[in-house]
Amino acid sequence: MNRRIALFLIHLLGCLLFLSLPYLFADNGFAKLAELPTNPHERRNLLSYGLTVAFFYANYYYLIPRLFVERHYGLYAVSVVGSFLLIQTALSVVNQGGGLPQPVDAPAGETRFPPPPPHGHTGSPPFPNDGRPVPPPGSAAPLPNGRPHPPGLPPEISQTFFLFLAGLLLSLAIRINNRWRETERERIRTELLYLKAQINPHFLFNTLNSIYSLAIEQSPSTADAVVQLSSFLRYVITEGRQDRVALSHELAYIGHYIALQRLRMVDTVQVSYKAPTAVNGYQIAPLLLISFIENAFKYGVSPQEPSRIDIRIEVVTGGQLHLKVSNQKVRVADPTAVGSGIGLSNTKARLQLLYPGRHELVIRDEPDTFAVELDISLL
Repeated sequence: MNRRIALFLIHLLGCLLFLSLPYLFADNGFAKLAELPTNPHERRNLLSYGLTVAFFYANYYYLIPRLFVERHYGLYAVSVVGSFLLIQTALSVVNQGGGLPQPVDAPAGETRFPPPPPHGHTGSPPFPNDGRPVPPPGSAAPLPNGRPHPPGLPPEISQTFFLFLAGLLLSLAIRINNRWRETERERIRTELLYLKAQINPHFLFNTLNSIYSLAIEQSPSTADAVVQLSSFLRYVITEGRQDRVALSHELAYIGHYIALQRLRMVDTVQVSYKAPTAVNGYQIAPLLLISFIENAFKYGVSPQEPSRIDIRIEVVTGGQLHLKVSNQKVRVADPTAVGSGIGLSNTKARLQLLYPGRHELVIRDEPDTFAVELDISLL
């Protein structure tokens, strides 16, 4: 509701500013408003600005969505031309109404108008003192230097056309820009949903494989693994579909995942995990960090040789999150870590969409180790 009120106030202030333009730069300023009852030119001027505002909103909210966007270009052009002719007709009526004769002073209860000039006499000589003829009624008066007006539209029609064209182009530009932004947001939303649809089964398959291994070994940790899986899936289903989640929930989810992996680890694997505990107030896109951690467990664990995985997450002042994940490369990858290998590529794509210009990802792929460092601005 607050956004709608703010938008209404912005439109209102914009309209008032536009209507005040002819008085902001005039010699007498807003004092010219006092001439509206007696000066038809001022009335026409103010009405032309008001009708331009009316056409702007009619074009923005009706003509463009109903005709231009629906590709009815011919009907849209006819509507625009008809709107201009309608505005020009209304202004002409105002001009004609302003030219009526004004009553002269008369005794109380009697109204007198100035008598018309005698036939053939206009009250002034047909030729001024300099010998120039008086222009016939209805024609444009000559310029002060004696030269006639240049050919073209009369000044008042030119002003009306300019205002009308400005309203037309501005409404088109704003509407097309808004439509492009809505299309872009929808494209990003669709792409993110597609990426999430790939990520969630990817995690699920790896976790089920881990529990399957525990069940084959008849490990007493199987029940704990099922509890960890329940917390794992609850987060994916309830919060994984949101645009942003609390950073504390994302870290708890990572903790469940690491605890689930540790249940099936042998003594040859050392896992070091450090994460902050006080991260209240920060939010992050869900299922964003887990891909790098999952990748370390998938390619850095081997039951035949010693291996080590280091995971560190820090949040420094200013909302800067730093993630570092490193693992040793093993000759025999974890056979239970079956996946499509699309986790990292999807995460890179999500980072580009969700944090453009607000993240830095560095991947070091060396012969014996694989390391990932990620910095994200959460504010």
